[in-house]
Amino acid sequence: MKFLLRRIGFYALTFWAAVTINFFIPRLMKGDPVQSLINRYQGQISTDAVHSLYVLFGLDKNQSLWDQYWQYWGQILHGDLGTSFTLFPTPVSEVIKTSLPWTIGLVGIATIIAVVLGSLIGVLIGWRRGTWADSVLPVTTFFSSVPYFWLGLLFIALFAVTWPIFPGSGGATPGLEQGWNWDFIVSVVQHGFLPALTIVLSSIAGWILGMRNMMVTVASEDYVTVAQAKGLPERLVMFGYAARNAILPQVSGFALSLGFVVSGSLVMELVFSYPGIGYALFNAIGGHDYPLMQGIFLVITLSVLVANILADVVYVFLDPRTRQEA
Repeated sequence: MKFLLRRIGFYALTFWAAVTINFFIPRLMKGDPVQSLINRYQGQISTDAVHSLYVLFGLDKNQSLWDQYWQYWGQILHGDLGTSFTLFPTPVSEVIKTSLPWTIGLVGIATIIAVVLGSLIGVLIGWRRGTWADSVLPVTTFFSSVPYFWLGLLFIALFAVTWPIFPGSGGATPGLEQGWNWDFIVSVVQHGFLPALTIVLSSIAGWILGMRNMMVTVASEDYVTVAQAKGLPERLVMFGYAARNAILPQVSGFALSLGFVVSGSLVMELVFSYPGIGYALFNAIGGHDYPLMQGIFLVITLSVLVANILADVVYVFLDPRTRQEA
């Protein structure tokens, strides 16, 4: 119980700090988003409405920063993330609702593939260390050392221009009706293949290397030696004894990766013009869109905290020592 209360207190403090930083950082940036909005509409907005816009966006100059801060907390607790500057008058929640599924679908699936495939390869390489299997590491390390935006550009040049097998930009074919229909699903898969391949190849080496090193360490433990001496099947010893304990550090990394799935791969989405949350964040920064930036940062913060909580829960089930400490 003490362990649970301690973790809840820690995450509550972290959430407060993240929201506070989220409030102040955009306001320290240069530029006036309201004036930018007025200039973009080129005289279509009356000058009499300027003060109303400042109030609407929580930037009332007649209101102290402290009052704006408490007003911001009140909006969050009521689920109101404000109105987007760049997509005025669309609410921030609608922008996030539109962009988030694209990022979760692409980056989430690609991350899970990279973790599962990388961990399995790492188990096999670590168990058969010193054999030809170790030659896989330099190949995967090469792909991870290449900047993933350059890798994405290479894939576009090869498979979208030279050999037009896959589309090089967008999330789906324009004009298709979005929904659970076959044409739209096929189009989404085709448009997401190259970005997903870029993410998998760029990140799989870290999972392979981490799992391989842990397998090498665990394989020399006494309980593994005893299991082998009992004549247990090699596959049972490898997965049931060695891999089960070697996977623990991967769980934390996987939880953090899932948390950051929401933020997407910003540069990757820009390279492929993919309509995800990272692309929306880039446009928000360029347009000094405080509410949209804050809304996206808040969603990212919540996703990371939830992922860490889930990692703590999984740890309790996987490692009995954690339950004893709790």
